Amino acid sequence: QVQLVESGGGLVQAGGSLGLSCAASGLTFSNYAMGWFRQAPGKEREFVASIRSGGGITSYADSVKGRFTISRDNPKSTVYLQLNSLKPEDTAVYYCAADKDFWSFRFRATYWGQGTQVTVSS
Repeated sequence: QVQLVESGGGLVQAGGSLGLSCAASGLTFSNYAMGWFRQAPGKEREFVASIRSGGGITSYADSVKGRFTISRDNPKSTVYLQLNSLKPEDTAVYYCAADKDFWSFRFRATYWGQGTQVTVSS
């Protein structure tokens, strides 16, 4: 049974930073691309960032490029998302996801976590 468990969300002021983590189990982590999506109230879930199974190649939504950084630690089966220069519009539930296909990741993912709330106050 695949489990993705996010942690690290919270409340932060605009301009601040947060670090999210996602611990994976039940899959061969190093075989999977990993990534993050988010869903704001009243909006559809949107792609945020992804990283290829071996690391090295990443992809970001234009809205977060230059502010967010995705990374992974394969021995720890964990993917991270560092959120810097946060804006109120970054407020959302952030979901960790896994899929074997990195190149279509922004459109679909096979496994999902339960999400962690990030709230940015102005």
